Amino acid sequence: MADRDDVCVLIPTYNEAEAIGNVIDDYRGAGFEHVLVIDGESADATQEIAADHGARVVEQSGSGKGQAVREAVRMIEQPYVLMLDGDATYRAADADAMLEPLFSGRADHVIGDRFADMETGAMTRLNGFGNRLINGAFRFIHGRDLQDILSGYRAFTTDSFQRLNLEADGFGIETEMAVECVKHNVPTAVVPIRYEARPDESETNLRPFRDGGVIIFTLYQMAKTNNPLFYFGSVGALSTITGLGLGAWVAVEWFTRNVSHEVIAFVAGVAILFGVQLLMFGILSDMIVAVNREQTRQLEELTRQLGEEVRRPPAAESDRTAETETPPAANPGRTERD
Repeated sequence: MADRDDVCVLIPTYNEAEAIGNVIDDYRGAGFEHVLVIDGESADATQEIAADHGARVVEQSGSGKGQAVREAVRMIEQPYVLMLDGDATYRAADADAMLEPLFSGRADHVIGDRFADMETGAMTRLNGFGNRLINGAFRFIHGRDLQDILSGYRAFTTDSFQRLNLEADGFGIETEMAVECVKHNVPTAVVPIRYEARPDESETNLRPFRDGGVIIFTLYQMAKTNNPLFYFGSVGALSTITGLGLGAWVAVEWFTRNVSHEVIAFVAGVAILFGVQLLMFGILSDMIVAVNREQTRQLEELTRQLGEEVRRPPAAESDRTAETETPPAANPGRTERD
């Protein structure tokens, strides 16, 4: 049975000197000996404080949270990762609940739902509205309700992480991980957690409008391979509706005022044709994705079965059919010679 020795606590940081020491103490006090802090060249004493409190500190080679997470996971030797922010908003008291689905085999990826128990003032109204908007868009585009896809409190197996095709460098990493889990059918669980307010001295690195725009763009961009009907169909529908609207206006102008708008009529026709073609392409792409998912599921099932066959212990010797020669029966009529 897995335990805390099999878990690496991963903390990406950038200018978290006010909180990082307490965060590390909480998790080490809870029995987690493997704590990795990967830092993005903080301008304060984050690295020194983290090292003083017993964490392994690595300075990332690139920039952005997404790049830091990808780089850090490659360094981790433990089979399980518990990832959290270094701003003291997530509690070590919730670690067991986060890891239980992994240890029991129910899931390979776990998301902590901050909205289940959020401390007053932990999230501004603007950020709360943006989070709910993005979660709603995720449900609509990708067809799964994961409650809080932007949560920074994650637990996952290193094996499942390797299956994800992650490219985001900044705060879009959480969104990308959620989409990739859906795309690759990674068993995902959602666990209610307590989300606390940042310390008064600590400043957030999140920029609501800039980072929110990046996240929404990431959601839409990733629909290209996960939900192509939405990706191409939304543009196709918009183009078709625009073309029909322009065409209707041209028709009204012709019948009521006897005024022709040849150029606008041409643009309307092109928009309708372009929109219909995109819709058809979206439908065909969606069919291809569905077939690919089924084939991938079958291959994964076959791989799992083969893996079980390889790991299965050899049958007991007593269960095998022994090919032994039957000794000849004694001749009752034969007597020994004197």
